[in-house]
Amino acid sequence: MPVVITEHRGSISIIRINRPERLNAINQAVAVELQKAFQAFDADPNQRVAILSGSGDRAFCAGADVSDLPELWRAIPNVGFKTDKPIIAATTGWVIGGGIVMVMMCDLMVSAESTTFYYPEAKLGTTAGGISTLATRMPHKLAMEIMLLGSKISAQRAYDVGFVNRVVPNGEHEAAALEMAEQLLDSAPLVIAALKQLVARIMPVGPIEDMVETTQVLARVKQSEDMKEGIQAHKEKRKPIFRGR
Repeated sequence: MPVVITEHRGSISIIRINRPERLNAINQAVAVELQKAFQAFDADPNQRVAILSGSGDRAFCAGADVSDLPELWRAIPNVGFKTDKPIIAATTGWVIGGGIVMVMMCDLMVSAESTTFYYPEAKLGTTAGGISTLATRMPHKLAMEIMLLGSKISAQRAYDVGFVNRVVPNGEHEAAALEMAEQLLDSAPLVIAALKQLVARIMPVGPIEDMVETTQVLARVKQSEDMKEGIQAHKEKRKPIFRGR
């Protein structure tokens, strides 16, 4: 069974985490497949809006799977993948840990009434740090309450502070997200892309986002043929032949 499912509704892609038996927790396979699914969405000129959702109604995502820890950054919009096309998060049930990090980086969010946001890492003695950007997506004191106290925040409270766009009856979150996506299809793609790019310039970038970007740049060098050639040429006491790859 695939851990990530992509369903096309015309020009709309619904990308679902498909591990309902594990509350859609993100293991390494999910992180990799989400990254690939969104890269494919971005590259497809026929697809214009993405909806990020989860299978089942108990949880959108229970965060990182501690039994198979992922490279979580791969699954984070604007970090593991970039796109100028809009992404709508559609949530129900639990949105825990890394699940909050994913939805806070989406452009829009529709939440079922059952949605509960919860970040328990301080109680578990660990954090990947990506949650720190939450303080730029909602009022500072509420973000700190979520991070430091581990308070459970309802969909309604998240809506009241502007973190969620719409709260809908249970079971209707994907339908409402589709309705929002259809409205986006009536807008000019170039204008939407331009606005996303301009907004990205003024949104604060968190330390983890900076770290991931730097790591990716250095990884391309460390994994390059040129680096292997340079080392080999040094050992053979000859001039290296670099090919830019």
